[in-house]
Amino acid sequence: MKIIKFLLILSIFLLSLQKLNAEIPYFVDFKLILNESNAGKKAQDYLKSKLNNGIKKLKDQEKKLQEEEKKIIQQKKLISPEEYKKKVQELRNKVSSLQKERNNLLENVSKERSKARGELLKNLNPILKDYMKEKNIRMIIDKKSILLADENLDLTDEIIKILNKKLKSINLN
Repeated sequence: MKIIKFLLILSIFLLSLQKLNAEIPYFVDFKLILNESNAGKKAQDYLKSKLNNGIKKLKDQEKKLQEEEKKIIQQKKLISPEEYKKKVQELRNKVSSLQKERNNLLENVSKERSKARGELLKNLNPILKDYMKEKNIRMIIDKKSILLADENLDLTDEIIKILNKKLKSINLN
């Protein structure tokens, strides 16, 4: 009879301890996951190279426009005022077009970055849900929402490892 009571008390204690553990909120650093996961790094490298290549092309075009401006200034006294105004207006149109091109590049890269982030988060949610079920966790919150917390409650590294196994890269095309 004493053994049954002891086992009953022990099982109640263990169940309450397990339930108490499930009530502890864990956290992950989403920013770190986005930046340090393999898929996140590949997406960032792709976007960075796309931006750098675009900026390089724009700078080359800008240099050509500056050279064209110098030529127009040199020709000012050699050509008629109407011809000069026409060339200046053409140059202004080219400069305006270049600015639009730069804005489009920045906007496109920004949209692709948002798309990559959304895709990564979309793939991360099922991983977090499975992890929560497996470890009997009821709540995971973003680290940026926490003032202070025990580092033992940080699941970021474990989630990055799982994400790296399940998601090798993000399709941005």
